[in-house]
Amino acid sequence: MAEQFDVAIIGSGPGGYVAAVRGAQVGLKVAIIEKEKDMRMGGTCGLRGCIPTKALLNAAHLYEKAGHFEKFGLSVENLSFDFEKVQKYKSDVVAKNSAGVSYLMKKNKVTTFNGFGKIVGKGKIEVAMADGKKEIVEAKNIIIATGSVVRPIPGFEVDGKQVVNSDQILELNHVPKSMIVMGSGAVGVEFASVYHRFGCDTTVIELMDRIVPLEDAEVSKELQRVFKKNGIKCETGIKLDKMTKSKSGVKVSGKNAKGEDVTFEAEMLLVAVGRMPYLEGLGLENTKVVKNPRGTLKVNEYCETDEPNVYAIGDVIDTAWLAHLASKEGCLVVEKIAGKKVEPIKHNLVPNCTYCDPEVASVGLTEAKAKEAGYDVKIGKFPFSASGKARILGETDGFIKIVSEKKYDEVLGVHIIGPHATELLAEACVAMALEATAESIANTIHAHPTVSESMMEAAEGVHDLTIHL
Repeated sequence: MAEQFDVAIIGSGPGGYVAAVRGAQVGLKVAIIEKEKDMRMGGTCGLRGCIPTKALLNAAHLYEKAGHFEKFGLSVENLSFDFEKVQKYKSDVVAKNSAGVSYLMKKNKVTTFNGFGKIVGKGKIEVAMADGKKEIVEAKNIIIATGSVVRPIPGFEVDGKQVVNSDQILELNHVPKSMIVMGSGAVGVEFASVYHRFGCDTTVIELMDRIVPLEDAEVSKELQRVFKKNGIKCETGIKLDKMTKSKSGVKVSGKNAKGEDVTFEAEMLLVAVGRMPYLEGLGLENTKVVKNPRGTLKVNEYCETDEPNVYAIGDVIDTAWLAHLASKEGCLVVEKIAGKKVEPIKHNLVPNCTYCDPEVASVGLTEAKAKEAGYDVKIGKFPFSASGKARILGETDGFIKIVSEKKYDEVLGVHIIGPHATELLAEACVAMALEATAESIANTIHAHPTVSESMMEAAEGVHDLTIHL
């Protein structure tokens, strides 16, 4: 008789591996199945997303910073970079991170299977190994955590050389002279920041009327202003419909918001739009699992599918496709399986971070969304140009914006663009989780000089009491 597990997880990304660890912590017998060669764990985030991109962004940031050392009274002679060594640094970070995940599996006694998992019956997963052998994994509960992959865009097919997607650009061995970035979501503006700082002439093209269109409108405007100041061109309201390649590069064409024909040329095109759930070959036809219209799996607030004892988390469901959310969904599921009391995730409090230059981070409602919801809105803003610590860092672009409601003073949203924005956001997440008011944040003593005291100043601004402005 085959060994039976309490839970088997398909996929070892930030949803899957975190679920495995938490499952073991709460006393479950856990198996995890990963198809990557040599059992490389970490999923898209660890291997082709969050971790490698942030490593490249860090290297690019340091290089750009060193190029302006003179304003700090420092000097660097013959500053240069070796992009192959930059890529090696990135790969080393990825490898160590993946090894760390594997260590967590051993430490928590999670059984691992290296192969492609397919649900073949109730509580049964067939794992096809790389050597052609197959093994059946039996489990009382199954978690689908297979993540997402790049969605092909018709007419803009990638070749890995002149036209690349977000996976392929991570493996480049050189910095192109020029690049068109198609799409200004997190992927687009992050890679634009990387390659521009390494000397690539970069143009970002966006279908919507502003870049990072999911963010607060003022944040979008500020990021576009800073991009322009730094030399990154932004073209918004552009619908591209054609691509042609030549020996010298790539040409894309389409129409602008006025209906006029537009054309752009560069050595390389990055297609930074479109991802889709990775569900191919998973055996869903052997279950009662139902798909939503956009191809994601239908689940309830506890991530339960229509098939009893089969759950789905992360990029395969309709919640925000963010690594940290997938992790929390994984914890919720295994704790529920273990009989713990769990509460549904508050999706209005899920933070969003973009690691471009300057960084962008937000949680809660934008000003526009708060007004649409019927709130009587009050705004507090504080620019980093008025922050002593930001001046010390030489990073004074951007601001913190707090959206609150007038009646009870509750904070509805926090939007940050500027130095360490992705770290500063944690305070806002805690504050909103505790239903803090703008006044309570303003009355909380923040250390000086720090960039975090700008949060206090922004909160003071809700009541027109900002000191340093």
